[in-house]
Amino acid sequence: MSATTVWITSANKDRLEGLKRHPRESYNDVIGRLLDMTVDDEPLSEEAIRGIEEALEDIRSGRLYSEDDIKKEFGVEKRSPTGS
Repeated sequence: MSATTVWITSANKDRLEGLKRHPRESYNDVIGRLLDMTVDDEPLSEEAIRGIEEALEDIRSGRLYSEDDIKKEFGVEKRSPTGS
């Protein structure tokens, strides 16, 4: 394994530190986990692509409903942030 020096801000170093699973976990392991999370090896299915294309067409055609419209249709009342 070779080593490379990488410059990061102290804020990002603190963020990496906070992502460690245990205090002795290396930054290399933390970065590796983050990189693994960003890659999706499974391509979208044809069905998923068609669904996305249909949704984009709905947006272009103005077939949208606001959250308030949906709440009115289903009789859902707004609650206060405290849940009362």
